[in-house]
Amino acid sequence: MDYDDSPDEAAFRVRLREWLAHNDPGPPPPINDSAAEHAYKRQWQRTLYAGGWVGLSWPSAYGGHDLNPIYEAIFNEELGAAGIAHAAPPVGWLGRAILAYGTEEQRQRHLPGLLNGATSWCQGFSEPGAGSDLASLRTSAERDGDTYRVTGQKLWTSGAQFADWCLLLARTDRDGPKHKGITAFTVRMDTPGITVRPMKQAWGGTRFCEVFFDDVKVPVTDRIGDEGAGWPLATVVLAYERGPSELGVIATYRAELRTLIGASAGDPVAEEALARAYVAVEACRLHLLESLTRRVRGEAPGPGSSVDKLLMIRSEQALGSLEFDAASVPGVTGADASTASRYLWSRASSVYGGSEQIQRNIVAQRILGLPRT
Repeated sequence: MDYDDSPDEAAFRVRLREWLAHNDPGPPPPINDSAAEHAYKRQWQRTLYAGGWVGLSWPSAYGGHDLNPIYEAIFNEELGAAGIAHAAPPVGWLGRAILAYGTEEQRQRHLPGLLNGATSWCQGFSEPGAGSDLASLRTSAERDGDTYRVTGQKLWTSGAQFADWCLLLARTDRDGPKHKGITAFTVRMDTPGITVRPMKQAWGGTRFCEVFFDDVKVPVTDRIGDEGAGWPLATVVLAYERGPSELGVIATYRAELRTLIGASAGDPVAEEALARAYVAVEACRLHLLESLTRRVRGEAPGPGSSVDKLLMIRSEQALGSLEFDAASVPGVTGADASTASRYLWSRASSVYGGSEQIQRNIVAQRILGLPRT
């Protein structure tokens, strides 16, 4: 397949590179300072939005630019190549859910602020007993006239302590099939009854939180989609959370590999480890481009996004292990092998966002057609 830029895409890439050369966000704050990290990303999102680089494939009616997804892929690639993919605003997947299932009033109310950085959001999906098996969630929402009363707990909620709104999944039907009884809501985080408890990570930051809902009143008008239709919305969020949007991360990995390859000094042990990492990263990049091609054709994300996730896990862990072990590999220099946080985060990649085992089951059953055992 031809993955080269068209003339318009090449011109877009050049304009973006020139803009980035004059609008570097600067070095990120220390990884253990979550408040500074949040402020840094929010300011960068506002700068990107002012420059016209956010919501490239979104409808212009909600603050987007009506471009096809290739331009967002180019945007992510260039941020990755510039070493600033970490600063890109992670708003796309939440917005896609509201675009697909929200009312016109909800789209007009939420989407512009989501794009321009005026509001911050968190994602209330995972629970203590429902992580990768998300359909087992137990947080309940009981209808009471014009409101729902929400009670339960969410876990691993990124940035909840800074969020204005939460895209929440809760169970509204306990008697039917577990996938059929889930409903989605937008919930203001300052609503009485919500308690946020930050969780300290191994590297000292508090990126994740526990969120407790104690008889929280949510207006019926803040329900997204029909009652019981939350599972399809969740699959849209999870599908857009991975896939072509990760091309920026892959670009970062390729830049890191080039640095390590240039320092390998022809050592065969080092070259073998680098070759394994290179193959993993390149396989992931090519499959992400294939997923992007399908999205450009108008195809909705499907089970193929689980293949993207599995290849991403392999890439991240191969590179994380390589950099962690770099000091002990003869001939390799220039890697910060003392930084354990990168290695720890790479190990977690096979758990967060749907565990590796869950992704393999999806591939087996929904792509290969294998039976459940």
